[in-house]
Amino acid sequence: MITPRLAPRAAALRLATPLWAACLAAAVLAAPIRAQLASPPTKTVDVKDTYFGRTYSDPYRWIENLKDPEVAAWFKAQATLTDGVLARIPGRDALVQEWTALDKLKPAAYASITFENGRVFYKKTLGGENVGKLYYRQGWNGEEHLLVDPATYKAGVTATIQSFVPSVDGRLVVVGFTSGGAEYSELRVFDVDHGTYLPDTVALSAGAMGWTLDSKAFFYDAGKTSDTKSLDFKLNRKCRIHRLGADVSADPDFLSNESNPELAITPKEQPEASIEESYPKYVIGRVSTVQRENRLFYAPNSGLGRPPLKWSVLCDTSDNLVGGVAFHGDYAYAVTHEGAPHFKVVRTRMTHPDWRHAETVLPEERDTIQSIQKSRDYLFVTYSNGIIGRIVRVDLASGRSSQIALPAAGSVAIGCPDWRSNRCIVSVTSWTLPTTLYDYDAEKGTFTKSIFDTAVSYPGFENLVNEEVEVPGHDGAMVPLSIIHLKGMKLDGSSPCVLTGYGAYGISLSPRFSILNSVALHGVVLATAHVRGGGEKGEAWYKAGFKTTKANTWMDFISCAQYLIDRGYTSPQRLAGTGTSAGGILISRAITERPDLFAAAVCNVGDANAMRLEFRPNGPGNIPEFGTVKSPVECAALYEMDGVQHVQQGSLYPALMGVGGWNDARVPAWLPGKFVAAVQNATASGKPVLMKVNYDDGHFTEEKTVTFKNFAGQYAFMLWQTGHKDFQPSN
Repeated sequence: MITPRLAPRAAALRLATPLWAACLAAAVLAAPIRAQLASPPTKTVDVKDTYFGRTYSDPYRWIENLKDPEVAAWFKAQATLTDGVLARIPGRDALVQEWTALDKLKPAAYASITFENGRVFYKKTLGGENVGKLYYRQGWNGEEHLLVDPATYKAGVTATIQSFVPSVDGRLVVVGFTSGGAEYSELRVFDVDHGTYLPDTVALSAGAMGWTLDSKAFFYDAGKTSDTKSLDFKLNRKCRIHRLGADVSADPDFLSNESNPELAITPKEQPEASIEESYPKYVIGRVSTVQRENRLFYAPNSGLGRPPLKWSVLCDTSDNLVGGVAFHGDYAYAVTHEGAPHFKVVRTRMTHPDWRHAETVLPEERDTIQSIQKSRDYLFVTYSNGIIGRIVRVDLASGRSSQIALPAAGSVAIGCPDWRSNRCIVSVTSWTLPTTLYDYDAEKGTFTKSIFDTAVSYPGFENLVNEEVEVPGHDGAMVPLSIIHLKGMKLDGSSPCVLTGYGAYGISLSPRFSILNSVALHGVVLATAHVRGGGEKGEAWYKAGFKTTKANTWMDFISCAQYLIDRGYTSPQRLAGTGTSAGGILISRAITERPDLFAAAVCNVGDANAMRLEFRPNGPGNIPEFGTVKSPVECAALYEMDGVQHVQQGSLYPALMGVGGWNDARVPAWLPGKFVAAVQNATASGKPVLMKVNYDDGHFTEEKTVTFKNFAGQYAFMLWQTGHKDFQPSN
C-alpha cells in the first residue's frame, strides 16, 4: 500500500536594540501587568513590490531575516514581554497541571503499529510520559520488549523518535531522532537482536522511506544544504539509497531532478521511492508538493542492481488520483475525484495503466471517501460525512462490497499492519469519546478488544455535550459547526467561547478526542468551524476555499462566529478565535474583516502574510495550494488572503497573540511576527497585542511538557481577554 508522505540599518539602531531589549526584560519582571503591555518598538522600512501594475508596501520585510541579530533581538523582546504577561495569568499553570493529571490516567497511547517477519513494532507513550519509546513484540501476543528510549540517545538533549522503519526481515530498524520540534532528523540503524546501533548515520533527513527486500539497504530523503532556514533547503531534494556499511557521503542518488531529467521533476517536488512488500515486482516512485493529486512512477525491481532504472508513468496529476494507491493481482486501486466530487474507487491494470478508462470499484456516495487500506484479501474504504465515519469492505477476489458494522460511532480509521493476513486495527473517537482501538478480523467480520486498546474514562467529560449544526454562510452555503459545552449551559451570551478553524489542503477537522478539551469543563464553549477549503464535504468543498475562492474560508468562519453570538452561546465580548498554520490565513483575515466580532484571537504558527508565503523555505512546494505572485490572478487572490496587507491604521482590533516556533521549518516565526508587528502599530483598541516565541519548539512537538505549556498559554490569553473569572490577573 503506497501512501502520501514528507536592508541596511543605522549603526545607532543596531547598538540601541540590545539596550531596550534588556530594559524591557527588567520592566516585565518588576512592573504591574497593565504597565508592562507597551510593545517593543518596531521600525518600518520603505519596501515595495510591484506586481502587474499594482504596488504593495511591506514595511516589516526586515523581520523576515531571522539570522539578523536585530531581528533576533526584536523577537526576544517580544517573547520576554509575552512570557511575563502570561506568567501573571493564574489559570495558565492550573491548566498545565490539569492536563498533566488527566494524561497520567492514560494506560498508554500507541502509534505507527508495523508488522515485519513475525515481529510487531510500535511507538508507545505511557500516561504521564513526556515522549514515546519504541517497542516490539515477537508475534501479536508476545512479550513486549523496549527497543529504543530516546532519553538515552544523546546526553543533555530531549530527543524524540520522529519516525521508524523496520527492515523486511525484522532484524533492523531505521530510527529518526529529532529535538526541539525540528522536523528533519538524524537517522540511525538499530540492531534489534543485539540492542546496538550500527555505525551508519544520516543527518538532516525527512526520514527513511522503506527497505529493499533483502534488508541490506534503505531509501531516504536528503538535501543539498544543512541550513534549515535557507530558502534552498527544501528545493532539489533527493531520494538516496544507503547500503549498510557503505560511506553515507557516497550514497547514490536514486530519484531526483538531477539523476532523472527524463521525468521533468521540478525543484519544488519532493521525491520518494519504496517497494511494496505485498507487490514486490516494482519500485514505486513519487514526486510531490502539497498538491493532492498524485504523480507516481514505477520501475522493475529487478533493475535495482543495475541503475539507472527505467521509470514508467503510473499516474500524473491530471489523472486526479488522491490519497494512497493499493496493489493486488494485476491491478492498481486508487481514489479519484474525476467526475465524482465526493470521490470514487477505481482500478486499472498495471500492464498498461489507463486511469481515464479505469474500472469503477465503488461509485460515488453522498459522504466522502477519506482513505483506502488493504489487507491480504480485502480493500477497506473509509467514508465520512465530516462527523461520523463508516468503513466499506471490498472482497478483492469477488468484487463484492459490504459495510462493516462498527462497535461505536464517531470518526473512524483502519490500519492493516500485516499484509500477509486479514487482521486489522480499527480506531473510533469523537470530541468527547477517547480513542478506542479494536482488533478486526476481516474474514469473520468480528471485533475484539485490541491488545493496543487505550480506552479510559476521564472524570467530568460525561458532563459535556456535543452539538453538530449547519450554519448559513454569506452566500447560502451550509457550513458545518461543531459545538462542545457543559450540559445545561444557559444560552444568554455570557459564556466565553473559543472558535477554531482551518480550511486548507482539503483536510477535514474530523472529531477527535483531546484532553485539552477539558477547558470546556470550566464553562467555556469550544467550537470548530468546518469551513470551505477543508475536505468535510468533498472536492468541491475544498476547491470552494482555494486560491481565488479562498475568501470563503474566513467568511465561513465569520458566519459561524455570528451564529454563536446570535444563538446566545457567547457574545462579541466573550468570543475568541484561533487558527493554526494555514489557519493563520483564516484568523488574520477574520479579525481584519470583522474585528467587532472578536474579543481576542490567536494566530498559532500561522500563515498571516500570504503574499510572502512562497518566499519561505517550503514556499515553492505550497504554490499549488495558495498560488504565486507571478500570476496576475493568483497574486490578486494572495493579496485578499494576506492579513498583514489588510491591517488598517486606527482600527479597533481585538487582543491578539501570535505564536511562532523558532525551529519551525514550515511556518517561520516571521509570518505571524509580521502580523503582530502590523497590528501593534495600527490598533486603537488599547487591547494587548503580543508575540509568543517558543524557542524549544518548531511547527509542533511531541514533548508534552512543551505542548501543554504552549496551549495553556494560548487558552489563558484568550480566556483572560474574554473575561473568564479564573484567568484574570490580580493586578
